[in-house]
Amino acid sequence: MHRLIAIIALSALAACQSGTHPVFSPIPPSPTPSNSPTSAILQPADIPSGLKVCLGSGPIDVYIVSLAHADPGLAAKVGSQWQQLVDGGATGGAISLFTATPAACGAELGAASNVKSVTAFVAIFADSAQADRAWGSGVFGFVPPAPGEILPGAVRGTDTGLGLSSWTYDRSNIRLASWHKSVFVALVVVGNLDAAAFKAATAAIDARLN
Repeated sequence: MHRLIAIIALSALAACQSGTHPVFSPIPPSPTPSNSPTSAILQPADIPSGLKVCLGSGPIDVYIVSLAHADPGLAAKVGSQWQQLVDGGATGGAISLFTATPAACGAELGAASNVKSVTAFVAIFADSAQADRAWGSGVFGFVPPAPGEILPGAVRGTDTGLGLSSWTYDRSNIRLASWHKSVFVALVVVGNLDAAAFKAATAAIDARLN
């Protein structure tokens, strides 16, 4: 129960190569991404009408400073979670928050609420392996279910439509997606919006992770 609460309130894959000839083939470096986290996160044009952008949306460091004015304790928690991603290789991150009321801008990600909201976070890493490990360890406390683990509303893997290293949680009042693609890790948390709005948000970000 505590794990499920943690999931709704706010990876590790190994690639094997084999060959028939004793010839060393170096792994090519990850391609240079064409988008930055700030350009990959959700933009106002991606958001349903009636939601307004929150102050602090943009680079993650700016968001943490802005959050500290409203809730120092929550800001410290988010700062620690961001530092974990940095320790794992993240070189940059950005977040955008949209809510129906400004008072909800300082709420914890995934916290139960009746307010319509959309939050998107994208981090970039030095290489894809780092990004995949970070995704598997959890992004801002949202840890993917273990392979084969059954959690009501949770789906892991290709059935999410977001690739092998992905998972979603889908309920009427809270919908969440976390996934790794290329050198990026993305997180979308949607509150009190329909499945179509959730799918549109994840699709918009996924198309920019290149």
